[in-house]
Formats: sequence, C-alpha cells, structure tokens
Amino acid sequence: MIRVLLLLLLMALPVAAQDLSALARLDPGQSALKDEAGGVALTLAISQPVPWRVRVLDQPPRLVVDFREVDWTGLDKMPQAAAAVAGLRAGVFRPGWSRLVLDLKGPMAVTSAGMTTGAATRVAIHLAPTTSAAFAAAAALPEPPGWALPKPAPLVPVKPRGKGPMVVVLDPGHGGIDPGAERDGQSEAALMLTFARELKAVLLRDGGFSVVMTRDEDVFVPLETRISIAHQAGAQVFLALHADAIPEGEAVGATVYTLADEASDKASETLAERHNRDDLLAGVDLSQQDDQVAKVLMDMARAETGPRTDRLANALVAAIKGAGLKMHRRPHQEASFAVLKSADIPSVLLEVGFLSSQSDLDRLTDPDWRAKMETAILDGLKTWGQVEAAAP
Repeated sequence: MIRVLLLLLLMALPVAAQDLSALARLDPGQSALKDEAGGVALTLAISQPVPWRVRVLDQPPRLVVDFREVDWTGLDKMPQAAAAVAGLRAGVFRPGWSRLVLDLKGPMAVTSAGMTTGAATRVAIHLAPTTSAAFAAAAALPEPPGWALPKPAPLVPVKPRGKGPMVVVLDPGHGGIDPGAERDGQSEAALMLTFARELKAVLLRDGGFSVVMTRDEDVFVPLETRISIAHQAGAQVFLALHADAIPEGEAVGATVYTLADEASDKASETLAERHNRDDLLAGVDLSQQDDQVAKVLMDMARAETGPRTDRLANALVAAIKGAGLKMHRRPHQEASFAVLKSADIPSVLLEVGFLSSQSDLDRLTDPDWRAKMETAILDGLKTWGQVEAAAP
C-alpha cells in the first residue's frame, strides 16, 4: 500500500535570496492540473521556494497543499483538465500560510510530491486511484505538533444586559481560502470585510458600543472559532455579514436570517447548507459534530434566546426599511446556519445583498449606499438595546 506523504519542508535559502519577499507568486502559465498516467498530475510554478506540506483529508475526499505563503492570483487561468478533480480553491488559511484544496471525486493516494528549485521553483504532485480504506487511513494521520488550527476557546458568560457599552461581534463571512460568492471581480469575503470595518467605525463613533471582529484581514476562520470569539468577547450581539449568490429563486435586497432547524424555503436551506459546508471543503474536520447536541443547542436558543433574537431581527428590519433601503420581499427568514448556533447570544445573519443580483452588487460597491446601511444597522441595534435594557 502506498503511504501518503506528509511534508513540511523548511528550506534554508541562500544569502542571495534574502531580498526576496516571503510571499511567493503563482505563475499560472507554467502551472497545470491534468490527467496523467492513470492518475492526476499537479504542477505549480512559483516565484521562489517556500516551506510547504501536502496531505489528504476525507469526507469529502480532498488533497490539501499548504504553503508559507503563496499569492494565488491567476489560479483561475491555470490549465485545468483532470477528470478526477471536481474543483479547487486557494487562499489564506491561517496568518502566514495559504492553502490549495483539490476536491477529489474519489479516493486517491499521493504517489509522489516534491519541490525543485533553481532557475525556477516547481512543486510536482502525482495522485493515483486507491481504495477507500487506504485513503481513510492516510487521511487519519495526525497533524504534526502545533500545526492544527487553535481549538475554540473555552466559553465564558456573556455580559449582563444594560451594563456598559453593548458588546457587538461583527462576523464578516468567508475569507482567505474561502472567498464566498464571486462576480465581476468582486468577492463576498472582500466586500463584507470592507463593510464590517466601516460598520465597526460607525458603531464606535456612536460611543454606545464595544466592537470585536472575528477577522480583520483576508484569512480563513472556522465557523466554530467565530462562535468562540463571540463568547470570549462577552458578546451581547453576534452579527454575521454576508452577500451570497443564489442562482434560483428571488434574491434581491437585504435579508435578516435567524436560527431554525427548518428553513423558511428551499433557497434559505441551500444557502445554509453551502455556508456550513465551506468549513469542510476548506479542510476543517466536522466529523465529530454531534447532531443531538446541535439539536439541544437549537432548542435552548429557541426557548431562551430565541425571543430576544427575533426582537433583534425585527429591529434591524424596521431600521433598514425606515432608511428606505432595498430589502427582500420576505426580509426576515430562517435557516440552520451553524454560525448562529450559540444558545446564549442573540445571533443574526444579515445578507446585506446578493451578488447574484446586479442591482445589489451595484449597491454593495457604492460607498454612499453602504454608509446608509451601516447607519440603519446602528439605529436598529440602538432600538433593540433600549428595549432589552428595559426588559425585566
């Protein structure tokens, strides 16, 4: 049985290379993904040698290649013609490290993997079909010590209502290896990071808010870690920000989503499934998630935090409508978004707009429109906070 290669190559660069940037750049014209010798050959031409490693992950089967660090601009222009590969994505995975993920159609083994340096730097990886059992064994190999993403932090109590500034956690969706929806050169991850930064500034200028962001750069953050950040911050509100694309059905205007085990409609269900699956495709192991625990969390949220969350959603909808901004014809909907499953923090997901709508994309890229939306969100949070502070 061919044993999977797990590489972490720390290279001592010659003195002449000291002026090089730590960031390597992909040369898409000299790179390729193709069928070869009954398997798959991946060749990546990069501007300089960098530490790297390769491994496979299961459920679904993926090849994961990590680099410190590669600018993947032009990846979509790289020749790609491998029948056994369903798709690939790349981007920042953790600070200082980028990740390339090949979504495989079936189990494959890494038969060779190496980097050659000199006049050019190339990474060559060859995959060949293997058995499901052999693939599962290779995927189960442990990470090297200190490599895995940090475990979610222990949960801490949220701050009581009505004491000090309202603690708001802004969660710009996607990021890094997961760009989210894309259209006309714009990505959901980048648009929502810009929006979150602007919204944070608006909230802080008001003086009644303390703001924490789950990410403040183009980096991948697992869903569970986003929830953990909210608890560590003692959040009183968790606001996830998205701008997805829905190819079917009506998807125009801002929409506020709250947690439910059954979605409002098929489009909402599909949206939640795609959000929740992004972690898996990016390389995060969700196999230990307990469906029964998830159900208990949803029951708790519905019984204890649900009414507060609904009031929050209603306040945001009223404020956005009151500002004369475009909303979906059903502005408050429900779906089983994993990132909303914090039982003790009122949590909503705001689709600020949909990239599948040209008019929404035009609005999202308009600074004046964004400023109006950010002010409306501020007004909605203030209204909700006043109601909560007066509640028994």
